Amino acid sequence: MTKPSSDEQLQLDHQLCFALYSASLQMTKAYKPLLQSIGLTYPQYLAMLVLWERDGLTVSEISARLMTEPGSLTPLLKRLEAEGLISRTRSSRDERVVELRLTDTGWAMKEQAREFPACMLECTGQSHEALLALRDQLVSLRSALLTRD
Repeated sequence: MTKPSSDEQLQLDHQLCFALYSASLQMTKAYKPLLQSIGLTYPQYLAMLVLWERDGLTVSEISARLMTEPGSLTPLLKRLEAEGLISRTRSSRDERVVELRLTDTGWAMKEQAREFPACMLECTGQSHEALLALRDQLVSLRSALLTRD
């Protein structure tokens, strides 16, 4: 395989960043009907995944887990609270810290979401092994990019 010319290297279809970006858009689009069935947006679903793994986290801990800024999570978390899925309380040790706990409704939603991974596997048309390998490659790429900071 020959290396693309400098002009070809600047073509959209030769960009790894665009392949990742457009694949992410399509993945989010594929999730949309599943998430609509339980009344969540994709970012809300990610926050719920974190809390289903470990309840009682702080906003900062969820932010770190999702690799986002705490300020961008606050409106999303307020909506989850308004929908009765989580409770937000100030820490008794430090009132600046907000702790998040799933409500019974939030825990019940986990049961509804259990079918999502199988639905998404079918949607991709890929094997489970191929998707695991792709995920591992993306995690490795992300780690390499994080070490540059």
